Amino acid sequence: MNLHLHGDAIPEGLSRRARSFVASHGVRADATPLEPYRERWLALGVPGEVIDRAVAYQERWGGLVLPPAPVYECGPRYLYADVPEPSHGGGWWFVGGEPRASVAFSFMIGPNGEFGLWGDTWAPLHASVEGWVESLALTHHASQWAKQVTRLHGDEVEGLSLDDFEPVEEVQGIVDTWWRGSDSLVALHNGEAECFSGRVRRVALVYSGLDKWGLHGQ
Repeated sequence: MNLHLHGDAIPEGLSRRARSFVASHGVRADATPLEPYRERWLALGVPGEVIDRAVAYQERWGGLVLPPAPVYECGPRYLYADVPEPSHGGGWWFVGGEPRASVAFSFMIGPNGEFGLWGDTWAPLHASVEGWVESLALTHHASQWAKQVTRLHGDEVEGLSLDDFEPVEEVQGIVDTWWRGSDSLVALHNGEAECFSGRVRRVALVYSGLDKWGLHGQ
């Protein structure tokens, strides 16, 4: 069963813009509770505090379906958690979402709560899943208000100057970042390039011709 979200059903910790985006465009599908798997996972050696994280993620985000992203083959089809696995660099991570298409990477939640991609290596896109949701909300907002949207690849991204831009803090960017200028917003999507050591080109989306509301509307 899918339900539209409103009020208390929308996860806390989001900006007003992101809350409006989730309320208007998100639905919640049924998600399997993870608490019944605790004993089985403990027997596999998963620490209790890591299981707590996965259970909390499933309760907060599990089953959430949001509109497609402009990159990463449209992003997760829906968010959910699964059995945690030890990371190569220490700590534990778990699946964070089901891909919409067949891709060479997985959407994962990192040892410190980061939302990112695992391919040949780990690429933490945002410091939290809230950051990912904020990025989707900002994509939707900027696409509605921009007079022009330009997609840049590879060397075109390297030549993009952000000297007069400031970071958009709410997306909590790590590998992927957003930048605000005088009349434009720029989204840098570096996840696949990080995952596959530059064998995949970096992508930037430039939303230009924005007025004050388009730049700062919450």
